Amino acid sequence: MIDLKKYEFWFIVGSQDLYGEETLKQVGANARVISEALAEDPLLPGTLVLKPVAITPSVIWKLFAEANAAANCAGIITWMHTFSPSKMWIQGLAVNRKPLLHLHTQFNRDIPWDSIDMDFMNLNQSAHGDREHGYIHARMRLPRKVVAGFWQDAEVRRRIGVWMRAAAARSAGIESPVMRFGDNMREVAVTEGDKVEAQAVFGWQVNTWGIGELAARYGNVSGADAERLVQEYEGAYEFAPELTAPGKGRNAVLEQAKIEIALKAMLVSEGAGAFTTTFQDLYGLPQLPGLAVQRLMEQGYGFGAEGDWKQSMLLRSAKVMAEGLPGGVSFIEDYTYHFEPGKEAALGAHMLEVCPSVAAGKPRVEVHPLGIGGKADPARLVFDAAPGEAVLATLIDLGNRFRMIVNEIKTITIENAMPRLPVARVLWRPYPSLQGAAESWILAGGTHHSVYAAALTTEYFRDWAEMMGIECVVIDKAAAPVRLRDELRWGEAYWGHRG
Repeated sequence: MIDLKKYEFWFIVGSQDLYGEETLKQVGANARVISEALAEDPLLPGTLVLKPVAITPSVIWKLFAEANAAANCAGIITWMHTFSPSKMWIQGLAVNRKPLLHLHTQFNRDIPWDSIDMDFMNLNQSAHGDREHGYIHARMRLPRKVVAGFWQDAEVRRRIGVWMRAAAARSAGIESPVMRFGDNMREVAVTEGDKVEAQAVFGWQVNTWGIGELAARYGNVSGADAERLVQEYEGAYEFAPELTAPGKGRNAVLEQAKIEIALKAMLVSEGAGAFTTTFQDLYGLPQLPGLAVQRLMEQGYGFGAEGDWKQSMLLRSAKVMAEGLPGGVSFIEDYTYHFEPGKEAALGAHMLEVCPSVAAGKPRVEVHPLGIGGKADPARLVFDAAPGEAVLATLIDLGNRFRMIVNEIKTITIENAMPRLPVARVLWRPYPSLQGAAESWILAGGTHHSVYAAALTTEYFRDWAEMMGIECVVIDKAAAPVRLRDELRWGEAYWGHRG
């Protein structure tokens, strides 16, 4: 369980000191009504904190400086109830280091046609004040999300909630390091990256722990503790019949339980939110972590196979954003295509490590050989993913900057049995088509590893990328490889310069 309520979002309402005490009291009262209503809406997962009305440059600067110093403050929402001259905001915005959302709304939904006068106009002029406020954001080239509409509308609140989840994911990434067990898979390019730059851009601490330390912890896990965890497995998943009684298969499941216990102990001790493994570095472990990794992903940890720390932390971010939402998110890998005309699709899986949060039904624990890694037969959860709309997202290092690539897809039901492929499977049709999506993904430099998200939409990842100040390339129903090639080249002029 990821506690999103621990993340505060400061609501700063703008005005100025020329309107008189009574007007400012009314601004404050209206702001309190809005903030209390928003705070009670489950669409907004964080904790909304109303701040004093911002009426002078010194008040505004102080609020932003305090927000920077507040560890629990994950973002700032601004709204101009009246006109609020934007030069007052320059110093505060210049020092701000928190994600910013500009809410463009007004307290009243309708114009009071019979009673409207200039006093009403002066008090309720967000249409005026928010344009002034928006100008200074644009003038200062500030990343932000703009949400326009009446504050009681569900769509306005939904969009604020999406931004809150992305901001919480940003904060969570800063708070928790990535534990890399071993290095990247040898000779693979896309799992490499600049870890120093990642900490500068995302706040991620990407460090390595020796596999021997994990193996030592694994060796100290008692059989009784492992058996208790396996009993938990039996309550959550189906078991292949041969695994319910003592024997080689049951022992393989117990080994995964020991690995899970050891892994989680290390993650908890370091306050880590994500980790990586590689089958080329398994010294001291009896199996490649399979079921253990699936279980930890289900609990909210990020994971990347073959040392892929970028996707590990992207998955952790997605886990935070998706907390409490229907659907799931998982590490995934493109494996093979189905080119039957009219039914083109891609099959995603991994050797073992796909999160059961995306399963269509109750996952089944099975033990089978794994022809890589040179270890004993590992236990894993086998299932098909639930059908529905989803997205794939990946993060790449271009040398001078990072790029996120998002492909919108539709997961479909697997209609044919695959008895000789005992792994978790996801079958999807990418937009705009398999050919168009594959060409676009490859043109953009997309990796074979990605985050599969049935619980999220492109909006979540776009908001997150905006906060991080990185490029976000979206492949959707309107995408065309020829146009995308040009857009990527145009992007080089902007993002390359910023990088």
